[in-house]
Amino acid sequence: MGKSEIAVFDTTLRDGTQGTGINFTLKDKLEIAEKLDDFGIDYIEGGFPLASEKETAFFKEIQKLNLKHSKICAFGSTRKPGIHASQDAHINALLQAETPTVVVVGKSWDAHASEVLQTSLDENLNMIHDSITYLKSEGREIIFDLEHFFDGYLNNQAYALKVLQTASDAGADCLVLCDTNGGTLPQAVIVAINNLKTRNLAPLGVHFHNDTATAVASSILAVEAGAVHVQGTINGWGERVGNANLCAIIPNLILKMKKEVYCSTKLKDLTKLSRFTAEKANIIPEKNQAYVGETAFTHKAGQHADVLAKAEHLMEHMDSSLIGNSRKILLSELAGKSTIVRKLSKYGDFDKKSEIVSKLTETLKKKEMDGYEYEAAEASFDVIMRKALGKYTPLFELQNYHIESYKTMQSKSKTVGRLFLNVSGVEHMGAAVGEGPVDTLNASVRDALIPSFPFLKNIHLSDYRVRVLNPEEATAAKVRVFITFTDNNKTWDSVGVSENIIEASWEALLDAINFYYNNFILEE
Repeated sequence: MGKSEIAVFDTTLRDGTQGTGINFTLKDKLEIAEKLDDFGIDYIEGGFPLASEKETAFFKEIQKLNLKHSKICAFGSTRKPGIHASQDAHINALLQAETPTVVVVGKSWDAHASEVLQTSLDENLNMIHDSITYLKSEGREIIFDLEHFFDGYLNNQAYALKVLQTASDAGADCLVLCDTNGGTLPQAVIVAINNLKTRNLAPLGVHFHNDTATAVASSILAVEAGAVHVQGTINGWGERVGNANLCAIIPNLILKMKKEVYCSTKLKDLTKLSRFTAEKANIIPEKNQAYVGETAFTHKAGQHADVLAKAEHLMEHMDSSLIGNSRKILLSELAGKSTIVRKLSKYGDFDKKSEIVSKLTETLKKKEMDGYEYEAAEASFDVIMRKALGKYTPLFELQNYHIESYKTMQSKSKTVGRLFLNVSGVEHMGAAVGEGPVDTLNASVRDALIPSFPFLKNIHLSDYRVRVLNPEEATAAKVRVFITFTDNNKTWDSVGVSENIIEASWEALLDAINFYYNNFILEE
């Protein structure tokens, strides 16, 4: 099983792409594979070579990359009924992919063999044995996925065990027990794996879907019961509600269970890997995701913040920096002066009686009365703190902007804009055409400043949210705008409030850019 006590198998590029809204270009897949390899994932499943031209090209292009650790796997099914494996186009496609490891999926539920393959149970066993022995004779490492194993084990245990024994006898290097429809609960997993321990089988692995929200729990319990190979996807993506989430499984194995996993030395890159993959999929990361989520180490209530100040280990189950995440203390109506003291700590030593703490407390209350909310906009409050401390340097000052939307007949509406900015006494002009006013403002700022400030190329707007605060005022209602920016590693949020949605958006955009400029450019 390699250098690890537990082998980690990633199927983001195959099973993960079956999730709704997940689509990678060939370039995306290759870049993600490089990141997975750099992190130390043991196996990367690339897909089925005959699925599309993109999948075929992936296996050709991946050979050109200098992967340091990960084994690339081609995925396919057992041969068709009634022919030899050497005559099967799908089996030969697995060989032509030229990967060191091949994943073969076979039916372990008798109903599937009879109703889906429409063949006899004995022929299904022959298909499994023939496919594995042929691929082994060609020098491939074989991971055998037992599709619907737990359902098959429940409905016809004797036949499911025959499938396991057949694959093991044929020379499979790992037998992966799959919960394909995600309906198996963890206690059934433990019972099944414990019953298999007495049999002379190849090493066991597991593959869970999350339809009962127990995929991670089942994976962890399976390892405790004796599995030595765990499959999953980054961020838990996959068909229906998703697969077992490797971003939770990996730190659980390493930090909680003290298992030897090859990627242990790169654990600090886990949050970065999660967000990089989300960026490639053009998906906003789930904030409440365990370990790597933006709110995984976030605290809101003033009492919690006070406990953190006195004994931080009582409020968090681990040090967030171990997986590359960071703690956040939210500012809200529940926050007391201790929260503001902690927010100020990166700028110096302050206590609750400090004049600046009292000033910021009053500012926070006034701003919240005006409709601002800093619970999800820490970048904007950081700007407020810097201004109060005299530590704020704006990247630019606005002279004016002009935004105009237009639509011609049946064409899609567009927004054109231009703006003039002042940077240290020098005028900069930018112009852009976008889908809407916020997109156009953002693009115009970048057009004006990137030639002088190329760091702006590395940050971009990843989310935009609007809330009407007083809908009874109809079209004159005040709106609150939240903007999320990212540099594909860090994310930060800002807020703007106004009766004019463009002005509220501009305020949030300004805070987002200046937060990054002050914290990560000027202070480098």
